[in-house]
Amino acid sequence: MTPAPHRSHTDDLLAFIAASPSPYHVVASAAQRLEKAGFRELRGTDDWTGATGGCFVTRAGALIAWYVPEDAPAHTPFRIVGTHTDSPNLRVKPAPDTGTAGWRQIGVEIYGGVPLNTWLDRDLGISGRLALRGPDGVPRNRLVQIDEPLLRVPQLAIHLDRTVNEGVALDRQRHIAPIWALGEPREGELLRRVASAAGEDPADVLAWDLMLHDVQPPGYLGVEREFVVASRLDNQVSVHAGVTALVDAATGQTRPSYVPVLAAFDHEEVGSGSETGAQSPLLERVLSRSLAARGGSEEDWSRALAGAFCVSADMAHAVHPNYAERHDPDHRPLPNGGPTVKVNVNQRYATDSTGIAVLTAAAERAGAPWQPFVSNNAMPCGTSIGPLTAARLGVTTVDVGVPGLSMHSAREMCGVRDPGHLAAILTTIMVGE
Repeated sequence: MTPAPHRSHTDDLLAFIAASPSPYHVVASAAQRLEKAGFRELRGTDDWTGATGGCFVTRAGALIAWYVPEDAPAHTPFRIVGTHTDSPNLRVKPAPDTGTAGWRQIGVEIYGGVPLNTWLDRDLGISGRLALRGPDGVPRNRLVQIDEPLLRVPQLAIHLDRTVNEGVALDRQRHIAPIWALGEPREGELLRRVASAAGEDPADVLAWDLMLHDVQPPGYLGVEREFVVASRLDNQVSVHAGVTALVDAATGQTRPSYVPVLAAFDHEEVGSGSETGAQSPLLERVLSRSLAARGGSEEDWSRALAGAFCVSADMAHAVHPNYAERHDPDHRPLPNGGPTVKVNVNQRYATDSTGIAVLTAAAERAGAPWQPFVSNNAMPCGTSIGPLTAARLGVTTVDVGVPGLSMHSAREMCGVRDPGHLAAILTTIMVGE
């Protein structure tokens, strides 16, 4: 039996997530798909003169990709999809080998807004990148991914804490160090294990950016398998949809009316204030340089931005059946009802009526549903890269996202249809049919 179109997209999404346990792996997975579609990577030190067609730039956990249609004038407006590659998790400290009471443990820092209890009693692997000695003293990077159950943060037995069901109080320093062996700490042990997995000499490892991930694979849930369950749905659902949309816009039969762009930033979960975050000038510099490389002028740059439009794609909240009072009573998105359009008049989201109109028209052309989202006035509202991108570039921006439950948990869930709906809407916006 031929699988439904939404299942084909979602099966591909699950493969993308399984291959991408860290922001660096997300970038590598996206780059691999873009190269397969004919895009070419440009280095910052390259001469970009005359670069057209599909191109992309990577920097650590960030990727900027774009497609210039044949004979497109330099002032052709951009259609930007903005996303982020990072997810809340546990990250390995610089001196990680620690332990107590006869256990060997690994020291970790808390990255982003982590519900700590969701990381208890899970089988954890290690992933990230190593910075290595390179030729001529120039460091080189190597990705590493260990999908074996190496570590675990054990929950305290209820016999030793009879009040546990009245609320768990976890000390971020003392209670979150995972165990991985018995005995006294051995300096350099983690380094040796990770270097071996990467096929490198531990003596060549100068530093690392390593993190833990749940090794349980992504999958389907529900009596009719109508839900997706996985780690890092926030925000790999949106990155995958953005890559899919950009490839479809570049390789489809309809010539795009715009220059479609994918901006996948890092460090959104901690405020975007980094060289690869949305607060940086990375996107602006790449786009302006790509335009200048095609012979564009300052006037062309201003015209391209004046006609530009941005979709900030990030996961959203579905109404929680056990906590319905935490949601606005008139805005209760459900899985498989389509992506949400997120509104906040205090500019925690950048959406305005113009953005909603563009999104609505695109959804209608794509044959995809969408749902409005507004936070309960009594609850703090989240945010994403939408307001940051709108402020940096001065372009109309709409915040959208697939609705899900358990956001920021070690394992999240969403509807099986919504990732495909999001990709279809993004494709239509990028092409500008």
